[in-house]
Amino acid sequence: MDDKTAVMVCGHGSRDAEAIAEFDALAARLRELLPDCDVGSGYLEFARPIIREGLERLRDRGARRILAVPGMLFAAGHVKNDLPWELNSFAAENPDIAVHYGRDLAIDPKLLRVSRDRIEAAERAAPDGIQRDETLLMVVGRGTNDPDANANISKVARMLWEGMGFGWAEASFSGVAQPRVNTGLRRAVRLGFRRIIVFPYFLFTGILVKRIYRQSDEVAQEYPEIQFLKAAYLKDHPLVLEVFQDRIGEISTGDNRMNCQLCKYREQMIGYEGEVGAPQVGHHLHVRGIGTGADTGADTGHGHGHHPHDHHHGDGQGSGGGRAEPGEPGADTAGDG
Repeated sequence: MDDKTAVMVCGHGSRDAEAIAEFDALAARLRELLPDCDVGSGYLEFARPIIREGLERLRDRGARRILAVPGMLFAAGHVKNDLPWELNSFAAENPDIAVHYGRDLAIDPKLLRVSRDRIEAAERAAPDGIQRDETLLMVVGRGTNDPDANANISKVARMLWEGMGFGWAEASFSGVAQPRVNTGLRRAVRLGFRRIIVFPYFLFTGILVKRIYRQSDEVAQEYPEIQFLKAAYLKDHPLVLEVFQDRIGEISTGDNRMNCQLCKYREQMIGYEGEVGAPQVGHHLHVRGIGTGADTGADTGHGHGHHPHDHHHGDGQGSGGGRAEPGEPGADTAGDG
C-alpha cells in the first residue's frame, strides 16, 4: 500500500471497559502487522474515538485513501446500515478522500479453526471421561433482527458439530432472537447428554458475553448431573488477525464478495417484507462517545431501538446488528455481532 492509504477498523463500542481494551489491543496488533500504512479505529457508540473522529485523524495524518473494515462477525444492521451511513457522511464532506468499505468477517474457515481451538481448550481443562458423542455443543450468537445473520449462528453450530464429532449441537442467542441462552440450555438438557459446552461466538468480551457465562452457571446449578463447560470467545487469536488482514486485502484487490441472497433489505423475506428499500440512517447519534460504564459509573442499557435499514452496496457491507427489546440492554459488544 502507498503511504497515503490508511486502514480504519470499525467497532461497535461497549459499556464494558474490558471489551474496549480487547478491541483496542486487536487494533494495535493490526498496526504492527500492517507497518506500511496508517491504521486507525473507532466506535459506533459509547467509546471514543467515534467513527467520525477516527476517520478525521487518518485524514489529518495525510490519508487520501481509506479502507474501512468492520470489526464485526455477520451481516446485519450495523454494517448494512450504520457503518455505511457514517462512512458515506464522511466521504460526502471530504470528496478528495476515497473511502472503500469492506465486508463482515463472515463464516470463514479460519474462524472455524479458532472456534475449534477455543472448544478444545475447554475440553482439555475439564475432567476426563466424557466423549464428544456424549457432548452437546451450544453455540451462542449475539442475536439480531436480521434472520440471515441469525441463521449464520446455526450454520456455525452445524459445521462445528459435524467437523468435531459432537453428539448434537444447538444455537441460542444473548438477546433479540430466540431461543435465549437460558431457555436454550434448559431445552438442551432434556436431550440426555452428559456434557454441554457453551461457546459464545463473539469477537470480544462485554456485557453480553459475561451474561452468557452467568446464565450458563445458573443453569448448571439446576442440573448438577450434567457437566457444563464454558469455552472462550474468539478474541485476538492469530487467525482472527489473519481474517482481518484478508478482508483488508479484499478491499484493495476489489475481491470483496458479499452474499446478499437472503438480505431482508434487498429481497422480501418472510416476516420482513416491509423492510426492502427502507431509508438508510444512523441510529447511534445519541450514544456516540458517551463513555463506558467505567467512565460513567453506571451499567445500564441505553434502550434504543433500531429502525428499518437500507442496504446500499458500496464495496460490501455486513455485520451483526440488532434491536433491543423493551427492558433489554441494547448492543454492548466492542465489535461483533
